[in-house]
Amino acid sequence: MPKTKYGKYIICDDSARPKHDVREMEPFQANLPNMAIPLAYLDNKSLGSSFYAECMWYHSASDVQVEPHTHDFDEVLAFFGSNPADFHDLGGEIELWLGDEKHMLTKSCMVFIPRGLRHCPLVFRRVDTPIFHFSAGPTKGYDKKAK
Repeated sequence: MPKTKYGKYIICDDSARPKHDVREMEPFQANLPNMAIPLAYLDNKSLGSSFYAECMWYHSASDVQVEPHTHDFDEVLAFFGSNPADFHDLGGEIELWLGDEKHMLTKSCMVFIPRGLRHCPLVFRRVDTPIFHFSAGPTKGYDKKAK
């Protein structure tokens, strides 16, 4: 973005990603380049005062999973299909656990995760067409507690 008074608030790429992401050493994060393209990341370190948000396109399935964990903040996860004939069709299948319940996502959706709710594993079981993923939480930086 051009250097303007408010241009810093327009995040166009992954350059704002923190140098030390709390997830960077996890198996899922290590495999991420094989299955997704990060688009943008936003947090307190990016702008000095912000909430956490992240966007990426998933293009491949994987057996590697995000491990179960909790947060001290509410979180929203969104998964949207890219089929222009039917945007409700996820174009794949995602396994997501909420508490002790297994959910298989096959439609575009948003998932609200209240603070303290154990969630995951999260596994992209099938990706037929790219799946857009968005996550956000009202916290200054991503943090999780293993469960």
